[in-house]
Amino acid sequence: MDLLRELHPQAVRIAELLRAREEKIAVADGATGGLIAASLLTVPGALEFYVGGGIVYSFKARDVLFDLPREAYKGMRSVTQEYAALQASAIRDRLGAQWGIAESGSAGASKHPLGVASGQSIAAVIGPQGAQTRLITTESDDRIDNMAAFTRNALDLLESALSA
Repeated sequence: MDLLRELHPQAVRIAELLRAREEKIAVADGATGGLIAASLLTVPGALEFYVGGGIVYSFKARDVLFDLPREAYKGMRSVTQEYAALQASAIRDRLGAQWGIAESGSAGASKHPLGVASGQSIAAVIGPQGAQTRLITTESDDRIDNMAAFTRNALDLLESALSA
């Protein structure tokens, strides 16, 4: 809960930016495990700017949440700009928001199914002006610290995109 208290002021700023634009966001959490969405939901009245999302932690979840054919991912690897941007776009479109944010990463302490090194995460934000991505590498295998760092990275990217 300390992390959510830490991130709450930033979530309030993000909420104010979305409310001022009268726009909404959809979230696809990956290795962040729901922390991006949880951070935004600490803001009272979040329904005014948050439409929903999900935790994409398996191919099954990805298929259900994004409703894209498997061919859409052909040649892609997780933890890449292309992959995260596709997920941000898909969750935005699927839930009818103006903004989409997605995170894809390897939090660590176990082997990633595609061999991605622990401590790597990419966040993608898709909005009316296009896509932005931001990679973070912690060089750590500490799962909890990585999840927090990945969430901070994603929220920083979102706030920056909304402020532009």
